[in-house]
Amino acid sequence: MSDYDNTNSGALFKNNRKEEGSNQPDMTGVLDVEGTDYRVSAWSNESKAGTKYLSLRVTEKQEFEGDAEQKDSKREADAPPF
Repeated sequence: MSDYDNTNSGALFKNNRKEEGSNQPDMTGVLDVEGTDYRVSAWSNESKAGTKYLSLRVTEKQEFEGDAEQKDSKREADAPPF
């Protein structure tokens, strides 16, 4: 286990699955704020003046339905037999 504290930090990664012309984010990642994880999405844009910038959206991180099912089955497998 690492001694690194991720509180109030995060990272964005290039979205390699983005299809040309789609409105999917150019980058995605996770941000920790005071111990709560949030999902971050970013789009590359350019202003009318030609200045490049990132547009961001932050939402609460939610488990995917498949992830929850996998965790439930793991809990059942790890449970004692009595």
